Amino acid sequence: MENDYSQYIELAITWGMRIISALAILIAGWVAGNWVKKRVSNISKLDKTLASFLGNFAKYAIMAVALVAVLGQFGIQTASLLAVLGAAGLAIGLALQGTLSNVAAGTMMLILRPFGIGDYIESGSIGGTVTSLGLFGIELTTPDNKYIYAPNSQVWSSEIVNYTKNKQRRQDVIVGISYNDDINKAFDVLTEVLNKESRLIETKGKEPIIKVTNMGDFSVDIMVRIWTKTDDFFVVQWDLKKAIKEALDANDIDIPFPTQIEIQRADVA
Repeated sequence: MENDYSQYIELAITWGMRIISALAILIAGWVAGNWVKKRVSNISKLDKTLASFLGNFAKYAIMAVALVAVLGQFGIQTASLLAVLGAAGLAIGLALQGTLSNVAAGTMMLILRPFGIGDYIESGSIGGTVTSLGLFGIELTTPDNKYIYAPNSQVWSSEIVNYTKNKQRRQDVIVGISYNDDINKAFDVLTEVLNKESRLIETKGKEPIIKVTNMGDFSVDIMVRIWTKTDDFFVVQWDLKKAIKEALDANDIDIPFPTQIEIQRADVA
């Protein structure tokens, strides 16, 4: 009887030590994973989204190693288990090809960074401000506050146009004047308007340009080419068009519009 009790006590001690060791490994893996995640996420040279992704990846990789070590504590043959999990993973991967393509595309976008949170982009038929970038898809908000969710594979397989990545942008404002107006006077008026606009960039190679671009059926088209900060793009455009219209009106320069002449004939009897 005493031998039976001693066997039970020995077995309890053995399994107790294994359970304690397993818990210690799990706790150590959890602590180490969170520590690595925090360190990776705080690397200043990395983009915040990429740093967050790499931090989470490192954490779960450490937890996976800890889990395998725990299974080994209980005598489970991890090599066989890993083979079974690998086969299951292959089967699941084949069944989830679309999902995995989104993950692959998301990983590439996180690494190459064609856009970031807060950028306004267009890809295929969608466009908006990026509010979230994940492994499976991105979230966009349109200028009229519509919500768009797009799978990463769809975005990655299309041309991506980023309107806000560059800090400066160029724009052309086309102004039409009548053939009867003095073109040199119009140039002087437009130059005066540009001189009053303080938000224009006038560094070498980006100076404001005023040129005739077309002689149309109804007007002589003058191009006003300017550079601004990306954040000022639309505000300057709106203000400049208003200022140009007011300046042309004040100097009696017409902005023509298409007209039609209707000729009526009496029926010949």
